Amino acid sequence: MARLAIIGSAGAMGAALRQIIEASEHIYVGGADHGDDVAALAKDADALVDFSAPQALEANLSAARDADIPIVIGTTGLSEAHHRLIDEAVERIPVLQTGNTSLGVTLLAHLVREAAQRLGPDWDIEIVEMHHRRKVDAPSGTALLLGEAAAGGRNIDLGAYRESGRDGHTGARAEGAIGFAALRGGTVAGEHSVIFAGEQERISLSHSAENRSIFARGAVRAAEWLIGREPGRYAMTDVLDL
Repeated sequence: MARLAIIGSAGAMGAALRQIIEASEHIYVGGADHGDDVAALAKDADALVDFSAPQALEANLSAARDADIPIVIGTTGLSEAHHRLIDEAVERIPVLQTGNTSLGVTLLAHLVREAAQRLGPDWDIEIVEMHHRRKVDAPSGTALLLGEAAAGGRNIDLGAYRESGRDGHTGARAEGAIGFAALRGGTVAGEHSVIFAGEQERISLSHSAENRSIFARGAVRAAEWLIGREPGRYAMTDVLDL
């Protein structure tokens, strides 16, 4: 049994998280949103689960450090500066940061890495994602997570090979590129496909999220797993022991 607190509790993910926590053996100790005292909330919790906004990350990490408790960060749209803040925090507390807390997506990323490594650079890689009309960042955190997995399989830097937003006369596809396409519309919770296109054949690895509860369920499992760990930076692959 763990005492869990939600940062970003007023959002759709916050509501899904509270429902999963209250239906489990764990205790929901409260939530915090813009302007609320996260530090006070952290003192009553065994772990924080953060699905708020990038601009709140520094304060949220500080609250977790001061309370000496772990934090699961599912907030997307993080910059390099945010990742540097996480790197500083993990010297004192355990932090699990991910672009997607779904256990299914975690396994998908593992398969993408394996496929990219085994198929080699002769196979072109394209990542297609679709989300609801209200999503504000693109590509999605999950698409970037899958891109990082593909790049890791090839032992290359994603930033140097990433292609997105193609429009007009772009010329031939760059050799070794990892392409991204983002679709927005309706109420889609999340759909991702990684396409490996070779000579005369294609392989597609896909995941469809039917409800936000899958992300909430994975986040709660991650928080439960993170409690009691040594300070450091962790990922969902650690939760599944991949």
